[in-house]
Order: sequence, then structure tokens, then C-alpha cells
Amino acid sequence: MMDAAGGAPADVAPQQQAMRVDAAVEVALNLLPSNTDSATSFSLFGLLNKAQSPMGKALLKAWIKHPLIDIEAIQQRHDVVEGLAEDAQLRADLRGLHLRGLPDLDKLLKKLEGGKISLQELCQMYRASAKLPQAGLFADPLAEAHAPERLGKFEELLEAAVDMARVPDEYVISPTYDAGLADIDAEKQEVEQQLQECAEAAARDLGLMLDKTIKMDWHKASNQRLRCLRITTKEERAVRKDLAARYQELETKKDGVKFINKPMKAAAQRLQQLSASYEARQAELLAQVVSVAGTFAPVWREVSATLAELDVLASFAEVAASAPMPYTRPTVLPSEDGEIVLRGSRHPCLEVQEGVDFIPNDCVMKKGSSWFNIITGPNMGGKSTFIRQVGLAVLMAQIGSFVPAEQARISIRDALFCRVGAGDCQLRGLSTFMAEMLETAEILKGATSSSLVIVDELGRGTSTWEGMGLAWAISEHLCTEIGCATLFATHFHDLAALETSLPGAGVANLHVKAAETDTGLTMLYQVHKGASAQSYGLAVARFARLPPEVIEAAAKRMGELEPSSTAGTAGAAAAAAGGSGSAAGGGDQAARDLLLKFAQLPLETGMAPDQLAVALQQHALELCQ
Repeated sequence: MMDAAGGAPADVAPQQQAMRVDAAVEVALNLLPSNTDSATSFSLFGLLNKAQSPMGKALLKAWIKHPLIDIEAIQQRHDVVEGLAEDAQLRADLRGLHLRGLPDLDKLLKKLEGGKISLQELCQMYRASAKLPQAGLFADPLAEAHAPERLGKFEELLEAAVDMARVPDEYVISPTYDAGLADIDAEKQEVEQQLQECAEAAARDLGLMLDKTIKMDWHKASNQRLRCLRITTKEERAVRKDLAARYQELETKKDGVKFINKPMKAAAQRLQQLSASYEARQAELLAQVVSVAGTFAPVWREVSATLAELDVLASFAEVAASAPMPYTRPTVLPSEDGEIVLRGSRHPCLEVQEGVDFIPNDCVMKKGSSWFNIITGPNMGGKSTFIRQVGLAVLMAQIGSFVPAEQARISIRDALFCRVGAGDCQLRGLSTFMAEMLETAEILKGATSSSLVIVDELGRGTSTWEGMGLAWAISEHLCTEIGCATLFATHFHDLAALETSLPGAGVANLHVKAAETDTGLTMLYQVHKGASAQSYGLAVARFARLPPEVIEAAAKRMGELEPSSTAGTAGAAAAAAGGSGSAAGGGDQAARDLLLKFAQLPLETGMAPDQLAVALQQHALELCQ
């Protein structure tokens, strides 16, 4: 099966062969777990992590951070996921019998290559190797790795070197592996027999029964560990006179008295010497075994990578097969096709939460007609969820997973950018608006026509018309200058005018449905074509149980402001569309100038927020001129 997946995989695609996913995207789309998650499925990693091995879990995280952009490689992963998703028994056998219980081969490999691996850890690799013939039924590289001249030799080495009869109680080199070790072991056995005879003689002398009222034990003192005898304090009172006359007392504790006689002491000391010699020789032999085992590291690296990939793909298949609603295999298209179409799309993490009855929505993004989507509507209406689920679907498709939708056609994206949420970075000297602008500048510098940009609110941290001007200018720049696929959720309804002011640029208006009745506002969580007439702010405030007098006062004030606001809106839209010069139009031009200055700053791609803040302070005068 894995022969179709391209043979032995690399852990992560090289940087130039991977979609760009930065820290902002990881946070915005909840790609990786956080300390605030109340359930593992809150993050994409937690949802997809059905891996059975430590290597699989690590590889999944790497794949999420570095999605593929090569169509053939993506389709090879999809082939394996499809085969496993369609055969429940095959999938259960692979995950339950062959992948579960595998040791962390990557960790063991590092120890092996560093010569710091123990005999017990080598035996863990031996047991993993013994599983490969069965796992090889699923992946040709595993069968090849277990060939007699490859890991077959590794198994022979361990079988010869390790005393398998004593595993798992202890892990020691077999005496038969080395003549010198065999000689020491033979003498050890003789001395141990002498100690047994000494113990039997002592039991007869004291009138006790060996292994019942008198037992053999160990005594530790002065870096020595000697064999001795032990009796209970009760028995000691009965034989105290004989004990004092013919034996040397070593230790008295609550659990009894330890003692020894001269013949036994001599044998015990000899046993200690032999044991030290045995350990020294065994250490030399272990170093030799580790050195030889280290020559198999390249094969083990291939095995570990293949098992990890198989584990992740089986995990994808398990998630797809066990989802509350069906997943689909996405059709992956070249980036120049300019198409992201999801029918019945869902948010993968939200739909699995308890008590959630998720409402699917379609996403149709096509270059030239709906490549730049503006989504308006009420708070809590589903705008943020919708744009995030599209971003997740694209990322999932490009890591090789099926996606939560009825149908999916996705043109490869070279990068995913997110500008969502609002929050001060006060420790770094950044206000909410400044952080927002820095993130936006990063997008404008890094996005290409093959990128996907997700914007959830922009320009809300400054005055209404400045924010509107910036949002308009940034949208226009993304649409006409960069030409990237964009999902822009906003409460600036004026941006809807972009659809008519930029004909042929691919701007499309969408809105989330809500039903307002006398009893309140009902969110329908449905995405429809066209712009929303309002944001239902008062209805949401009423739903949040603000005092009635506050809501009444807000409604009155809004009624007073609305006419002039409407006129201003029309003026702004007209100016932005190239109409007569106005105050709003002038503000829009100022916003464009500021945006241009941001884009021209000598900032490096991927700079941390604190670095951006320092750079911005250094160029503050340029921005203010």
C-alpha cells in the first residue's frame, strides 16, 4: 500500500516545498493544543491525533506546520487514507496490532547513534523489528527493511548477544556470546552453589528451615554487597547463644537479624569479585554490540519514518471514518486553476463538541468571480467560524487528510495568512491597533497570488472612518495588486461597494443569516450571497441582557446619527470607487498612503512582534510624514 505513497517518506517537506504557516495562523485556526483547551478536540492536532506511536504524534505536528504544495505527493497521501478509510478491518489491524505499543524509535535512534543506548532499549528495537514482517504487508519499505541482510542481521545480533531467557526480568549479555564471559559465569555459578551449601549447613546447625525460618539475603556496607543469612527477631532469641558463638552478626533491624560465618563470607567476597569482573566484561561487550548495532541506524531511520507516516495516515483515515458527518477526499488542483469550492463544509473541531448540531455551508471561491469574499452579518452569527473552517479545509487537504465536507475542490495554496481577533501586546509596547497593522503589513509583504488570506475584522482599533479607509484600501490592494484568495469578515458594510467598484476583480458579497423577531434574535448560521443590511448590534446587546434603558438610549442615539452616517457612507463608497473628492475620499487616500509606507518598511519576513515593534519605533518619523 505504501508503495503508492511514494516509498520511504521524509519527515517534513523542505521549506520551499511546503505551505507557509506562521505563528499567527497556528493561533487563529487553533492548529496546536493550548493550555486553555478544555478538550483535546479543540485544536486540529488534538482532533487528528489518533496516532498509536510517539513517532506518529511528532510527525503529525510537523505536517500541520508544513503542509505540502506538491500535488502528486498530496494525492499519494490521499490514496493511502482512502484505502484505509474504506476498510475498517484493515485499519483496525494496522492500528491495533502493528502500530500500537511501538517504542519511540526516533528517541532510541538518537541514543543508538550517540552510543548511549542500553541493552534494554536495544531489546525494545528488537521487538519492534520483529513486528515488521506483519506491518510490511501495509508498506513495501518496511518489508524491504526487514530483509535478511538488513534488520534480519540486527535481530541475529541481539539474539546472539542477549540472554533472552532472562528477559524481561533483567537485560544482560549472554554468557555464550563470549568465551571470557562464559568462564567468569561458570565460576560464578560454582561460588553460588557453595553459598547455597553454606546456607543449608547453617540452617542445620541452628535447627532452622532454609527459605522458611532462615533465608538468604544481601548486606550492603562500605560499597560492598555481600550474600548473607537473615532470621526474624523472634527466631534470633531462640538461637542467640549459638549465633554469638559461631557467627558474625552484621545488622539488626525490625525485620530481623543479618549474619554470616567465615566459609560463607569467603564465598560471598569471591562472588562479589566475580560479579565485578562479569560487569566489567559485559560493559566491554555491550559497547561492541552497540557499535555494531549503530551500523543499522540508516535502516532504522527509514523504518521509523515509514511507520510514522503510516501511523499518521491511518489516523487521518480513522478520523474520517468516525466523524459525525462524512469527510470527503478533496480534489486537489494546480494553484493557477484558482478554485476553492467546498460543498457542505463544516468546522472539523466544532462539529465534534458535545451538544453541537453543526450547520454546513458552501464556500465557492473562483478567480474572476468570487476570489475575494466579503462576509457581513451579526456578531455570533457564524462569520468567524465560516472563514476559519475554509482555512482548515485547505490546510487539511494539503497535509493529506480528507476534509469535513460533501465535496471539495481546492487549488494548492503556497501560504496561509490570518489576521483575526484583537488584543494588546502591552508588554511589547503594542496597542491593539498597532498589532493589527503590523500583522496586516506582514500579510501584504508576504502574500502572493497563490496564497489564502483570512481576515476577521480590520480597522476597528481606530476611528470609524480611518478604519473604514484602511479596510477599503487593504482590501483593494489584496484584490487588485496581489490577487490572492481572500475571506474578509467585517462589520464595515460599506466594503460591499467593492463588488461594483472593482468589476471583474472577483469580489463577492456574502452574509450570515439571522432572524429578528419580537422575542429576540435567532442566529441561523447560514451563509448566503449578498451583503447584510445591518449588524444587529442592538439585538445582540439585548440577547446579552444589557439593561433595557441602555439599549433604549442606544437605539435613540443611533436614530439620530443614522441619516448623517448613511450620507457619509455613501460619500466614502463613492470616493473609494473614484467619485468626487470628499472628506471621506481624502481620508481614504491618507489610509492608502499609510498602507504604502507600511509595505515599504525594511521589515524581514517572519519577524517576532517585539522585533516588529522595535523596527516600527525606528521608522516612526517616516510613517508620520
